[in-house]
Amino acid sequence: MHLPLYHLPPVSWFASVWSRDRLVVEACEHYQKGSFRNRCYIAGPNGVQRLSIPLVKGKHNQMPIKEVRIAYDEPWQVRHWRSIRTAYGNAPYFEHYADDLAPHYEKHYTFLFDLNLELLRLVLQQKLGWQGEIVLSTSYIPADLPKDLPQQYPQVFEDKHGFLPDLSILDLLFCCGKNGRDLFSGKAN
Repeated sequence: MHLPLYHLPPVSWFASVWSRDRLVVEACEHYQKGSFRNRCYIAGPNGVQRLSIPLVKGKHNQMPIKEVRIAYDEPWQVRHWRSIRTAYGNAPYFEHYADDLAPHYEKHYTFLFDLNLELLRLVLQQKLGWQGEIVLSTSYIPADLPKDLPQQYPQVFEDKHGFLPDLSILDLLFCCGKNGRDLFSGKAN
């Protein structure tokens, strides 16, 4: 499987990877504005909420993805973590994962790619327990696009907004814990 590196990718991204034993992360592409590279979506109290990482000003659209720099002009990390706590603080598994995730909202990463890769390894391998190998591409190959949408699962604000599909993996992780991976293999009821 060959996929672009998103920021805390949507559930469908993980569903596409789960049954594979090897993931090639596209490391040689050029940054694509308006993509999931620097944003993710969570279920907030008022519905779907976008979390976007600001980038250092410049023309990123033609810049290699590994050279895109994160901007720290505004306290985006504090805002993101506050939004995540507000959205998922009462989720069944928030306390199980918050302490491992929080340091990523305190550390200053220079490059977006490095932040995204570190978060991917944390969630996919360490927290969900995927046993495959993550490798970086050495030349540009158009990446596959995630297509597999797993079935529904309980969400924090589902009674208010209905089920919100294909949010960031944080939604599944905080709402279902490691059991969420059963959705990827069709074991969940």
